[in-house]
Amino acid sequence: MAQIINEQDIINAICLSQAYHKNVRPEDVTVELMYDDETGFGAEVEVAGQAEIFDTSAMIGTLRVWIKDVLHGDPFSTSIELVLDDEEGIIAKLS
Repeated sequence: MAQIINEQDIINAICLSQAYHKNVRPEDVTVELMYDDETGFGAEVEVAGQAEIFDTSAMIGTLRVWIKDVLHGDPFSTSIELVLDDEEGIIAKLS
């Protein structure tokens, strides 16, 4: 059975990544996850008034760090699939 990273943990992963790279606290980062039929998954990330758009590959990159640092797994042998779930929102399935 695949492990699931829920929507809040995806947001947390992006916040932690940006906090580390931008030298701010994770709570100073705001994230809004998005899905578009044409462009796929993305996130609008704001730090200190500066907005940045993450595409699917950037989101998966932050999830790889989350897998390594928080889940203590091998981030490169783990398959990550972003899924738009009717009930849960945007989730990541790991296998």
